Amino acid sequence: MEGCKPVNTMKGLKIMSKLTKKQKKMQEMLEGFVQPSTAVDAVKKLQEISKEVSKFNETVECHMRLGIDVRQADQQIRSTVVLPAGLGKDVKVCVIAKGAKATEAKEAGADFAGAEEIIEKIEGGWFDFDTLIATPDCMGMLGKLGRVLGPKGLMPNPKTGTVTLDVASAVKEAKAGKVEYRADKQGMIHCPIGKIQFTEADLIKNYATLADAILRAKPSSAKGTYVKSVYLSTTMGPGIKIDPKNFAAEVKELIA
Repeated sequence: MEGCKPVNTMKGLKIMSKLTKKQKKMQEMLEGFVQPSTAVDAVKKLQEISKEVSKFNETVECHMRLGIDVRQADQQIRSTVVLPAGLGKDVKVCVIAKGAKATEAKEAGADFAGAEEIIEKIEGGWFDFDTLIATPDCMGMLGKLGRVLGPKGLMPNPKTGTVTLDVASAVKEAKAGKVEYRADKQGMIHCPIGKIQFTEADLIKNYATLADAILRAKPSSAKGTYVKSVYLSTTMGPGIKIDPKNFAAEVKELIA
């Protein structure tokens, strides 16, 4: 980003595109910082910047561009991983289950559990939860809600462990910081790895766990470079590029 840069309009006028004070401060703090960087240095810099310019506990995000063809069924990447340091927030879990399974879910810590009554609330526009889990026998009732749950990323799916008979384990994992990673149509993965006010060690631990899971998920049919680019960023902060050439080696070292 550059300072004040004139933009030509249709009428030949010059409009000055100005940076905000926060943007200028972030730009100044990035001067001299070498990119692409290591993940460790990137986390340190993001924490340093956030401490100076942000007034809230920002979410730290990891963005990866993968060399896969998501049009091929065997190259679609979608799974979950439990981040060892959690996500730094209270995850509200809703379970669609009947009888003993609903009771099991509540005892495991689910915020909401039930069947028809929960589905009726969702049909009425209620979405006061972060994760939706269902037992296989209740999926038929949820089918009609696919159009509203799908776009929100809330539809239970066996691939992510949210359609299961072991509701107790699913609830505990969700509460502990289980996140879903999924490659979109452009082969991009966007995933939170914690809060900026986590310790550096916890953020690195979460990052390495996610990165290792994605590396292990590489399709055997994928050709060429698998991880093409990696960035770490915060909610309102800059994106810092991680060196893709040393990405796998660094992750292996961090996981060891």
